[in-house]
Amino acid sequence: MSSGKRRYLALAFPFLPADRLARAIRAGAQQTGFPPDAPFALVEKRKGAMRLVAVNRAALALGLASELSLADARAREPMLGIADHDAGADARLLERIADGCDRYTPMVALDPPDGLILDISGCAHLFGGEAALQDDLVRRLERLGMTVRAALADTPDAAHALARYDKSFQPSPEGEALMHLPVEALELDGEETTALRRAGLKRLADLEARPSQVLAARFGEAAGDKLRRIAGGRDIRITARRPQPALMLERRFAEPIGRTEAALAAIGELAAQAARRMEKAHQGGRRFEAQLFRTDGLVRALRIETGLPVRDVAVVMRLFDERLAALSDPVDPGFGFDLVRLSVPAFEALAPLQLPLEGGAVAEGELAQLLDRLSTRLGRNRVRRLAPQDSHIPEQAAFAFPAIEPAPPGQWPEAEAGEPPLRPTHIFDPPQLIDVVAGVPDGPPQRFRWRRELHEVTLAEGPERIGALWWRRADNAGLSRDYYRVEDRKGRRFWLFRLGLYGREAKAPAWYIHGLFA
Repeated sequence: MSSGKRRYLALAFPFLPADRLARAIRAGAQQTGFPPDAPFALVEKRKGAMRLVAVNRAALALGLASELSLADARAREPMLGIADHDAGADARLLERIADGCDRYTPMVALDPPDGLILDISGCAHLFGGEAALQDDLVRRLERLGMTVRAALADTPDAAHALARYDKSFQPSPEGEALMHLPVEALELDGEETTALRRAGLKRLADLEARPSQVLAARFGEAAGDKLRRIAGGRDIRITARRPQPALMLERRFAEPIGRTEAALAAIGELAAQAARRMEKAHQGGRRFEAQLFRTDGLVRALRIETGLPVRDVAVVMRLFDERLAALSDPVDPGFGFDLVRLSVPAFEALAPLQLPLEGGAVAEGELAQLLDRLSTRLGRNRVRRLAPQDSHIPEQAAFAFPAIEPAPPGQWPEAEAGEPPLRPTHIFDPPQLIDVVAGVPDGPPQRFRWRRELHEVTLAEGPERIGALWWRRADNAGLSRDYYRVEDRKGRRFWLFRLGLYGREAKAPAWYIHGLFA
């Protein structure tokens, strides 16, 4: 293989939904009432009737296929097992298989609904060649209970077509095998495929023998373009499901390790290597991902994130410990891990800092580490902080975001020296309705009842008028608000507002409590 030539490995799972259900039955995760090797089909409602979406190999041998109505299928095979189709579960299984394929190459692309394409250029020699890589991958998938067909080619489309439509199962040169593919490999519309067959064009070799202009004029540009992509060597590069990380380190084991603690120790060694590389570049990472590859092909991923760029191995490993402790499903080594990988998706600048004598940078770093640990244990969206937002509506003047993310630009308004705060420390969203007695309809409140307690107002300051949102006149957001800062006899301070201008926007404006001052 020349240095500039690319090679692709396509995987097709013709019984993906049925294999998934069979695995669930064997594992006891799903009760269906029929054994996993019995004829069964997955069904859903289509075109007003229950139809077969997928069948297993035993049902296919009986002549059953997708799109057949359930009534017709039961007429042919009364003992046919039936289960509801779950497209989401199929997609998740395909994602898990793609995770396992990362052990061979980082360039893995989904080929939905039931396939994958791997760019193995420059990777095959690590596994003893293309044939050895393919055999190892297929063997692992078969141990998982998956029926798989694999094919190698110079382009993604050619590999896709060979994996799905090459029924000869005979070893032959790639170009010859492509020419023997049926025209269905073009995956055109049903009418176009039928037209090709009626014209006597049944194989790609028949199309290749025709001038491209004649083919395009009679059957459309799509047919000629797809033929060039499959048989003409036109390489349309795949888009990997994950971007290439800035740094990726891995450790392979001749003998699988069966303890999670040993895998964590390997992650620590890789983190130390990564730290040395990042230190030389004055860089740090804010996200780290460890992948534990089991010998049976399954992968367990542990991801952590930090608020500030770090390269301290102790900090990184403490977060991985927190992640493990927070998992609801413990990491199961199965028959052992034979590969551990650590990735740093992106770098950020991290230069040595001169710490101030008062310890401000130390305190900031300790706070960042606390937020990292809490976010790792509880979830990145469970620990949040507030940032200012450009809006004059009080409940929209701030928004919450994950505390582990960098703060967006913006400055909180500063209160004037010696003046009481204009905004309360706690805001109710939405505001709470209260009963108010005022001396005059558009005057300040004299007393109000909130949560069944009557409050006598001793001091009131206002009003502070906040204008309406003129583009939302259809609801209460289109009414003006008059805000008052009030204090009751017990010294408690509240933020109240009257919704709507008396006599102009509302006949009897309602009152609300919007916040509490400290």
